[in-house]
This record gives sequence, C-alpha cells and structure tokens, in this order.
Amino acid sequence: MVTAARVKERALFLPLRIPNELEVQARWFAGEFGRRFVSTQGNHIDIVQFGTWNRETGPDFCDAAISINGGDPIRGSIEIDLVDRNWDLHGHVSNSAFEETVLHVFVEKSDREFFTRTKSNRNVPQIRIDPAVLPEAFSANIPLARPGRCQAPLKNLPEERIRSVLQAAARFRLEKKAARIRAKIDNQGRDEALFQEIAAALGYKENKLPFTLIAQRTPLKSLRENPEDIEAVLFGIAGFLEAPDLVVYRKSSRDYLRQLWDGWWPHRDAMQRLILPAKIWKLSSTRPANHPQRRLAALALIADEWSAFRRALGRKTTKAVEGFLETLDHRFWKFRYTLTADPAPEAMALIGQSRAAEILANVIFPFWRAEDHDIWPDYVKLSSRLTNRRIETATARLFGDDPRRRGFTRTIAHQQALLQIYEDFCLQDNSDCAHCPFPEQMKSW
Repeated sequence: MVTAARVKERALFLPLRIPNELEVQARWFAGEFGRRFVSTQGNHIDIVQFGTWNRETGPDFCDAAISINGGDPIRGSIEIDLVDRNWDLHGHVSNSAFEETVLHVFVEKSDREFFTRTKSNRNVPQIRIDPAVLPEAFSANIPLARPGRCQAPLKNLPEERIRSVLQAAARFRLEKKAARIRAKIDNQGRDEALFQEIAAALGYKENKLPFTLIAQRTPLKSLRENPEDIEAVLFGIAGFLEAPDLVVYRKSSRDYLRQLWDGWWPHRDAMQRLILPAKIWKLSSTRPANHPQRRLAALALIADEWSAFRRALGRKTTKAVEGFLETLDHRFWKFRYTLTADPAPEAMALIGQSRAAEILANVIFPFWRAEDHDIWPDYVKLSSRLTNRRIETATARLFGDDPRRRGFTRTIAHQQALLQIYEDFCLQDNSDCAHCPFPEQMKSW
C-alpha cells in the first residue's frame, strides 16, 4: 500500500482476518449481516426466512423466502459466494439444481459488470455484503435451522402429550401413503404397484426418478418371462451397458460385464427407445455403498425371487421382510461399489438394516395398510436407523435446544410425524413463523 501510486479509501485499513466462505455462510445464517438489503439494481430486499442449510449439492440454503420492494414473499434458495463471478466459475449457470435460486449474495464485486442468471436465463437478484460490519467474535455452533415459534408451547407440554401429537401426525402420514398405494394398485395391479414402490425406495431421493422409470418401462410381468435376463435388461435400460468395449473395465469385472452384455444385446434394439439418458443419474452425492448400480442389482434379485418376497410379505411380520431383504446375496455386487471399482476387502449387504427399515416404513407398512390390515401396533415399534436433513430441520424448528428432542426421533413413526409437520406447516409458511398456525394449535392442544 505504501509503494502503490494510489489506494482506495475503503482499503486503507484492511481487516486483520477475512472470513472464508463457510464462515460467511454461517454468519449470514446467524443474521449477523442483517435482514434488510439493497440489491445491486437498487431494489429493497428483505430476508423473510433464512431457510435451512443445504448439506447436499446445490445452493447453500434452501426453503428460504425473500421480499422485493415490500412484495409478497418469494420462496426459493439462496447462494453465497465470495466473488460475484463465482456463480459462473462454479458452473451454477448451467446447473439445474440452482434453478430455484431467488437471491445471490456475494462479498467482492469483479471488475466487469456481472448478472446472475439461471439455466433458464432467469435473472437472480444480487446483494453485496461487507464482512467489515461483522463483530470479531464468531461462534461456529450454528444450527441446521432456526427454532420456530412452536418450540415455546411444545417446551411447556408434558412428554406424553408431545408423543400424542407425533402419533397423530404419523398415523395421518401412514394413511396418506396407503391411499396413494391403493390407487396405484387399482390402476396397475398389486404386483406392479409394489415393484414400482420398491424400485423408488431403492433409488433414494437422489435417484428416485430413474428407478421409477426403470420399473415402469420394464414391468415385473415382462421381466419374469425371461428370468435369466432380468439383471441384464435392468442394467441395459438404465444405460449402464452403453460401453460394450470390455477393455475399459478392470479384468476382475469383465466376466460379469460380458455376461450382462450377452443377456442385453438380444433385447437392445427393441428397447433402444427406453434407455435412460446418462444425465438423469445423480452419482456425485451418493455414498459408495448406495451407488445406484448396486441398488439396481438388488432390484434384479428381488424381481427374480419375487415369489419368495411375496411369501415373506404374506407373513405380515417385520422379521420376515427384513430377513428376505437383508439376506439378498450377489457374488459380484457384495464385493463391489460400482462396475469399474476394485473389489472391496469385505463383503457388503446389498440392502442393509437401515435401508430395509426405510423400505418397511415407506413401502411395506403402507402396502399392508392399503390392504386394510391393522399394522399400527407393529408400525410404532419400528426403530429409526438413520436421519436426514429434513428430519433434523423439523427437529430443530420444533424443539430447539429442548433436551428431550433426541427422544422424539428414535422411532420411524416419530420421524415420519416430524416430516409431515414440516411439510404441512414449515414448508407452507412464508412468514418466518409469524403467521404459521401450528404454534397456536399446540397452545390449545
């Protein structure tokens, strides 16, 4: 600065510590930059809801809401960058995951004028924030979501009453799922409806759509007409056999790939139009053990052993269904994460305990209920194996720092209840809790 020919007034005394992007995001979420801003185009931007942290691919915060010039709240995502042009440099402009972004927040402005646009060429409002206004002290203990107004009445409710609220929400959600499956059974038949639901559950949320398309394009009835080709047809329709040159694969995988290809090529011409495009798959955000190729192999085994699966269902016990799912065995896939991966040192279950529990909660129990079986006593006993962002968000919104909060997420039924409350109230509210009816309902419960 001493040797420079000239300096800008704003940079005369540089801050001793410039926050990194993660800290900027955390301090934004904590409200340290404020809630009222003026955009680069001169519009007044109010942050109605800061949203929730997005721990997956896409914008930094989802389920947020802003108001422009005092208008009605606009719900969407918020992205924060250190430099405005990072929107382009990081590929957000061509990424459909950023299509719902309603606000682009940045720290430094680049030399040239820059406009934030989505893949559909929609202009996104920009605001610039200044870290110099931040207090020096910083706590990294930022929650996933801000506690809502409902935490106050819930804190004053006895535990048994809170559990009764959750039980009611869980029962409502179960009946809703059962009604949807019942309608699918009426339209497509019992086995086809169940096969499609199982496929969607194996796809997880990242690949639920492609797995559903595969089950729709390769009906169970037609698959079972050629049982020796089930796995090959599913992998072919998925687009995973579009590189028949075995040289690109490891030697240990070539025999298996050759077997799949030999089973697929007689069907390929007739089914060419049904092959899924590669871009439909989301592979970057999945755990290796949950790679869709492994799950597709599990779906093939279920289709091949459908009679045994139906017998397990007929017993109406979680133990029978869990036993069937968790003992599915595949000589290749129990040691592989993907078609191109090295063999794993130890065998892995194709469907582990946590995924089996999710399938029971989201498919099997609603399916039993759709057939008018009284399964509620067994349903409420299902222990939860995993959690997810929405469950954690709902827990933070409803219970804040209440020490009892963990006790309300230990069963699948309670987790489903939290999801139902979150979807019915939190996701429908654009007022940052101000006009949400749930807190008042809890006060009068």
